[in-house]
Amino acid sequence: MEFNPVLISVIALCVLCLFKINVLFSLMISAIIAGMLAKMPISRIMDLFIQGMGQNSETALSYILLGALAAAMTHTGLTQVLSIKIANFIKGNKYLLIAILVCISIMSQNLVPVHIAFIPILIPPLLSLMNKLKIDRRAIACSLAFGLKAPYISLPLGFGLIFQGLIADNMTQNGIKVLKTDIWHYSWILGFAMFIALLIAVFVTYRKPREYNNQDEVILDKHSDKLTKKHYITLLGAVVTLIVQLISGSLPLGALIGLCVIFGFRAVSHKKMDFLMNEGVGLMGYIAFVMLVCAGYALVLKETGGIESLLNSILPLVENSKLLASLAMLFIGLLITIGIGSSFGTIPILAVLFVPLCAKLGFSTPAIIILLCAAAALGDAGSPASDTTLGPTAGLNADNQHNHIKDTCIPTFVHFNTALIIAALIGVYIF
Repeated sequence: MEFNPVLISVIALCVLCLFKINVLFSLMISAIIAGMLAKMPISRIMDLFIQGMGQNSETALSYILLGALAAAMTHTGLTQVLSIKIANFIKGNKYLLIAILVCISIMSQNLVPVHIAFIPILIPPLLSLMNKLKIDRRAIACSLAFGLKAPYISLPLGFGLIFQGLIADNMTQNGIKVLKTDIWHYSWILGFAMFIALLIAVFVTYRKPREYNNQDEVILDKHSDKLTKKHYITLLGAVVTLIVQLISGSLPLGALIGLCVIFGFRAVSHKKMDFLMNEGVGLMGYIAFVMLVCAGYALVLKETGGIESLLNSILPLVENSKLLASLAMLFIGLLITIGIGSSFGTIPILAVLFVPLCAKLGFSTPAIIILLCAAAALGDAGSPASDTTLGPTAGLNADNQHNHIKDTCIPTFVHFNTALIIAALIGVYIF
């Protein structure tokens, strides 16, 4: 019996992560498993792996620079001020705190595109407050994951512009011309479904109080909540980051110019430049390196031929049914994305396979857009190697009381992937 290398490799990755093997080790081991099952020599596997890492170099550089931007916000005291203002504003209402964190995480994707860099800065000071309110951190993990994921699916701003541009470009390259401004007109249904899933997670699944120990409690000085000149300069740097990114299409350039504003107007002394860069690497370096390794893993999976063979083995079973064809595509998208941890990196792989197939089966262009968006996004929430899960864990586990797999990956996987599958199937028949 011949095993599909992609299927076995992704299963191996999930099992290794469940047994708490480091994500980097798990990805490398799973890549070797995929290559060996495809009968590649080990030297070829490693060459592909290292070659593929370069495909996420822009993302990794963005994370490092955004980490430095987040570190600058800390050193100016801006995040401390924000934490105090949040604590004062909510007045013991846990649902108001969750709503604020959802809004901040949404803005981190679209308005102030620091992505997940804000989480290890803003969340740890709020953990003691969450403990007093007895908030189940799984609800917070789902809230942060929603804010990190739903905006790029639904809104054509910031990271959403990048994601939807990739969808449009890859559909056009594979025979169906689409503009990036067309995508959100149909993908909104996926974001709406995720919002329903968030409400279920917060008000139903994880509404009961959960006890945590108040270890190393962070004391917030409630008299230090006034915005000063250096805070406004830091906010200006964040706004400039957004504007430059939108104009140039380069997030690393935007982050670089934003840092130049912060240092140029001396919100932070230039003497601390090396220190802040080192801190940025400390905050985001691990996640940036995971993204690099994910790209290497993705190239190995692609070169095994396992994706095509998996699709070809399913096609005869679904060619007469749009429903079964849709389910098959979503399953393959879930399998690939949960393995490589990047919905952005999954799009080119899926488009080559799905767009011609969908056209052959008579799917409308809006239906293809929805299926491709959903198939790419599936697994991003729930993947052990995704920044959508690594980010929330980085903040919520600051006191070592939040498990990456059990408290972030599984809750986000169950709620949001279920919602995306249901919404995609409905969308195929609506549009």
